[in-house]
Amino acid sequence: MYKKFIKRLLDIVLSTIGIIIFIPIWLILAIFIKVDDPGPVFFKQKRIAKNKNGEKQFFQIYKYRSMKMCTPHDTPTHLLKNPEQYITRVGRFLRKTSLDELPQIFNIWKGEMSIIGPRPALWNQDDLYVEREKYGANDVVPGLTGWAQINGRDELEIDVKAKLDGEYVEKCSFAMDVKCFYGTILNVLRSDGIVEGGTGATKKNGKRKK
Repeated sequence: MYKKFIKRLLDIVLSTIGIIIFIPIWLILAIFIKVDDPGPVFFKQKRIAKNKNGEKQFFQIYKYRSMKMCTPHDTPTHLLKNPEQYITRVGRFLRKTSLDELPQIFNIWKGEMSIIGPRPALWNQDDLYVEREKYGANDVVPGLTGWAQINGRDELEIDVKAKLDGEYVEKCSFAMDVKCFYGTILNVLRSDGIVEGGTGATKKNGKRKK
């Protein structure tokens, strides 16, 4: 009952409320982004959606633009050489506080995402997609945040992240979603697990946080 009906109902109600409540924040952040680096306020990025009939699907995720307009087009951050040079001043704040993800509330409202679920992989993250297939994590709606996000986020290796996503799918419940939601708030306040350069970057560089 929860997975099929209540979870989606909560997504619709909470995302609708959020869109209305955050109107002042939408406007303020839009102004700061424009002033810092003139250009679009939002940008879209191709991500992997929930499987349909066992086949890979895609959708466009929404984000606040945190990169400069001179950034190579449609290149994931982890594939950029020295990605820090392309991040705007406002962008650094947005990424540190995870406010760059806020526009995904519209993805949630549309049903492309859920508040809680495995984070949608980039269109070219075939390694993560393949690992998630082992645990059925590609067969659920991706989320704004999830079990893997509160257990390491960018610091996690692909196999570990996929396994945690599988654990979420197996244990999905209202209590599990509440745990993920509040765990995310704590992680954002502490800026835990954020690494420019992609999944497992800290381990590869020998700089994993303790």
